[in-house]
Amino acid sequence: MPAYYLEALTVTFGILLIVAEAFVPGKRKSWVGLAATISLLFVLFATIWAIGPDQAAEAKPWTKYALWNLYKFDDTARFYKILALISGIFVLILSIDYRSILSRYTGESNDESGTGEYYSLIVIATAAMMWMASAKNLSMLFVSLELLTVTFYILVAFMKRNVGSLEAGVKYLILGALSTGFLVYGMAWIYGATGSLSLDAITLAANTSAASTPLLFGIALMMIALGFKVGAAPMHFWIPDVYQGAPTPTTAFLSVGSKAAGFMALMTVMAPFSATPYAEKLFGVLTILACITLVVGNFGAIPQNNFKRLLAYSSIANAGFLLLAVAANRDGATSLSSPQLIGFYLASYLLMTMGAFFILSILRVQCGSDNIDALDGLSKRNPILAISVTIIMASLAGVPLTVGFVGKFFVFRAAMEAGMVIPVVIAAITAAAGFYYYFKILRAVWWNAPNHKEAILVDRFSLFTLTLTFLTIAILVFGVWPQPLMNLIK
Repeated sequence: MPAYYLEALTVTFGILLIVAEAFVPGKRKSWVGLAATISLLFVLFATIWAIGPDQAAEAKPWTKYALWNLYKFDDTARFYKILALISGIFVLILSIDYRSILSRYTGESNDESGTGEYYSLIVIATAAMMWMASAKNLSMLFVSLELLTVTFYILVAFMKRNVGSLEAGVKYLILGALSTGFLVYGMAWIYGATGSLSLDAITLAANTSAASTPLLFGIALMMIALGFKVGAAPMHFWIPDVYQGAPTPTTAFLSVGSKAAGFMALMTVMAPFSATPYAEKLFGVLTILACITLVVGNFGAIPQNNFKRLLAYSSIANAGFLLLAVAANRDGATSLSSPQLIGFYLASYLLMTMGAFFILSILRVQCGSDNIDALDGLSKRNPILAISVTIIMASLAGVPLTVGFVGKFFVFRAAMEAGMVIPVVIAAITAAAGFYYYFKILRAVWWNAPNHKEAILVDRFSLFTLTLTFLTIAILVFGVWPQPLMNLIK
């Protein structure tokens, strides 16, 4: 299958699900989520065997001129499409289990009549992330990024009868519009300096010194906008409130999907400048942003008592490690390229964070709370779930023999190979601080007395439980044997 059919197929599935949900009677809408999951699984398998536009034998002239200048499909694009699809599938499974909370705040009654569109929006957001992975032109990058952002505006504020969700939606909308302004203005300056929005043309222009000031100004504006998308300090201030107020599946998608999309865009934008006279300045700015983000994220998480806000600051901290990975590969001298480093870290981050949000969903549905004290005495209320929490938090902290340790190890090694001694010291100190707030959760699980005597029950053979089990086992397996992930990103 030609690769450019993948996104069209995904969007078609999303639209068909919206139409079907509107006309199929019945108050239960979980079937929409299951249909959306099956649709993304189909596209996932198609992605593995897809071929690029230049390899399609049936490619017509319009395809050549319309797509070859806008759309690319190489091994890196394939990997990030797979990552987007897997994150979408996990979020859909999480949403199906979370539908009791969604239905409570989306309609006048507690039925599921107002939740069907939620699953379709996740499918459309996944298609936007897939387009971003193949963007070869700044115009296509902008359109796909804004399609993703507009979809998230709706997903964040979806619980219209919940004040926190509405407040989060307004904050995200206002600050998202501000970042879009920076992005468009930066693209305008780059277009004025180079006369093109094509990344190939920008690469050629960047290797000359004819328009250095406009180019630097344009790329600086775009870095500010993308800093907002990835949650880099000091553009991070929207994350804690939005993460806390949004529905838990949306927060999970923001934490993994939006961050992956932002780093796809950042690598796309930075690629033309990696071997130019401006590389030292631009990647130096990324290094400074990485250090600030690591400090803000890790030390900001320490006083948090809400599980969602803690994961929000954890997301900021991990954005710092990802920025450090991008900055370390400024001259291509490291053993892994930026796409490989970012790809492995995002894949490991997906497993850990999705597992954490699956746990959070159980607490929200059964205990009605997002606070850390809802985990008190979990080892007595559900020992198997307590073991899963322990493995996930240990991996987020970077304990050896987990995939989180391997991801951080690759980032530290790349930074040392690039001679970034001071950033490595800052990263090590802040990573040590991370042990405190992650193990604060484990203290609640294993040492604190339970707030409630009732056991937390989960269906052992449900799709939700099987997915959580898979995530927990994958964290350990890829921590000991990371080669399958390495083969995928190479």
